[in-house]
Amino acid sequence: METIEALGKYEIKRPLGRGAMGTVYEGWDPIIARRVAIKTVRLPDSADPETEDALARFRREAQAAGRLTHPNIVAVFDYGETNDLAYIVMEFVDGPPLKELLDKQERFALADTVRVMHDLLAGLQFSHERGVVHRDIKPANVMLTSSGQAKIADFGIARIESSSMTQAGTLLGTPAYMSPEQFMGQVVDARTDIYSTGVLLYQMLTGERPFEGSMSAIMHKALNTEPPAPSQLSVTAPPSFDAVVRRAMAKRPEDRFASASAFAEAMQTALANPAEPAVRADETTMVVAPPPGAAAATPRTIPVATPAKRPGAPAVALAVALLGIIGGGAWWFVSQPPSPLPVTTAAVAPAPPPPDVAAAKPPVVAVQPHDTPPQAAIAPPHDQTPAVAAQLPPPVVKPPPVPAIQVPIPQPPPPPVVHPDDQQLAMADLGALRRQIAQWASTRSCALLGGDVGDTGSVTLNGLAGHGSVDELRQGLMSFVPPGRIDMRVVGVGQVFCPALTALHPIVPAFGAPRAPRLGLQMAGGKTRLHDGDPVRLQLVMPDFPGRLRVDYLAHDGSVQHLYPQLADQKAAIAADPPRTFGPGEPLNLGNPSWLIGEPYGTDMIIAVASSEPLFDRARPGNAEPTEVYLRDLQAAIDTLRQRGARLAGAALTLEALP
Repeated sequence: METIEALGKYEIKRPLGRGAMGTVYEGWDPIIARRVAIKTVRLPDSADPETEDALARFRREAQAAGRLTHPNIVAVFDYGETNDLAYIVMEFVDGPPLKELLDKQERFALADTVRVMHDLLAGLQFSHERGVVHRDIKPANVMLTSSGQAKIADFGIARIESSSMTQAGTLLGTPAYMSPEQFMGQVVDARTDIYSTGVLLYQMLTGERPFEGSMSAIMHKALNTEPPAPSQLSVTAPPSFDAVVRRAMAKRPEDRFASASAFAEAMQTALANPAEPAVRADETTMVVAPPPGAAAATPRTIPVATPAKRPGAPAVALAVALLGIIGGGAWWFVSQPPSPLPVTTAAVAPAPPPPDVAAAKPPVVAVQPHDTPPQAAIAPPHDQTPAVAAQLPPPVVKPPPVPAIQVPIPQPPPPPVVHPDDQQLAMADLGALRRQIAQWASTRSCALLGGDVGDTGSVTLNGLAGHGSVDELRQGLMSFVPPGRIDMRVVGVGQVFCPALTALHPIVPAFGAPRAPRLGLQMAGGKTRLHDGDPVRLQLVMPDFPGRLRVDYLAHDGSVQHLYPQLADQKAAIAADPPRTFGPGEPLNLGNPSWLIGEPYGTDMIIAVASSEPLFDRARPGNAEPTEVYLRDLQAAIDTLRQRGARLAGAALTLEALP
């Protein structure tokens, strides 16, 4: 690619990233003396409709973002064109995109999640008030400053209200974050950004996107299914956030939050009450009005749900009756069936009861005075759940001379209701639970699974597994523990890598085995997304024994490149890097000028094996060979060394190779 030294008045310092249509550079504005980011796109050489459409979206981004000046929106300073490039000059953000952190499977504290979401929603509220809908909210378009402030970037497919640039029937966006109306090609408004932001909140709470798979699979799920509640997938996601996510991701736009600010307010309320259960779809609202002649009072809105009845109301009624008798005052009382939820109301009462209700008798205490009015009780219709039993002020009456009182013997309160799964966990031995899950995990095919059981009975499962099996793993764990105690960190991989996972399975630390020999392997800087021409740099830590090392790059097209050790290859300008013995716990930095990302692009895998004895008795035939052949020989070599009693440790990671 040609070197660009300047664009207009702006000096080019270095490339920051490459995309399908162009490159983003760090630049310098010499007049104002400030760092800038310069996003470029190549001008079409001919009347190519797709390229012209991309350029139109690029200009649209400059137009849309150029009218938005807000602390939570990446500012646009300038737009220009050369003979072969168009470019946008933007604010330089000194931090990573949110996607980079999510790709590294970093887990966010709840306070950090709420802070990022508040910044995002503040920027969206500002843009929506000015008639600009982003339409592509996703982690890659949320930039984070070094201080943690979030800023919205890339208004490239934004729709400006009252314009005709984007009409119904146009499908634009990123599938995993697209709203149902986007999939259906309908005209969208600000509520599509609400939906995408709800998806992003779901991902930050759980570490997973609500819908995965191909575009058609995601579309089907977005239109027809509901994802699991965040609190079912992560022990750190408060139940109060379930209702917030569910409303933001409602299928119908009219069922979502009416604005970004309303979304932010609901999230703040959920944060203040994290333990409250999510509002269910079958919940209703009841307004209790004062009786005729009563003092004016503001009606109270009382949520009424329909769970199983809770014990305790009869005992309360008994206590009230006894207190009335002991005090020598009014003996009148009201008893009622057990209320579904405890309710505190204002001093209001229902209208006078119908005649047939007056004959109702209290279920626990019966008081029969000679000259007092019968008790009033509210009997709910047969098809409704009772919600509130309100009492009238007691009338002034003379104490009965000989009241007939029937008081049952008080019974001890019933034990608290315990969820069967919680009860099972409370009684189970954690060691036995660990062994059960370890046995189950060891039998999963096309998977490398690690993790452990926490002191409270929560379960963390991490590793790699074939695409399509991650949901099955979660369902399997639910047979051992409730969903809210599961922290799922398994990354899905293509089926082409199943032989590699199978070969490494015996030498990677299994679930519940933290003391097993462990080989550290990660990309330098934690970067798991590399673009064309980027170097592949690895950081490793040897296990607790001295030994040899092998590191291989498995491409998704079925080829393998041996990174270490390497044979000399004059044609490829590769010097020999022979094997040697490394010390226990020795840290290693591996990198070679020839290790550069190139075609074919896609999700690839790097595997490493440490062994106390040489893995192969002879050098491989070359630095590259078919994956099928190599993995067959690798598994045979691992089996042979294990039979000899040699010590081994393995590791694997995935990375995304991009243009």
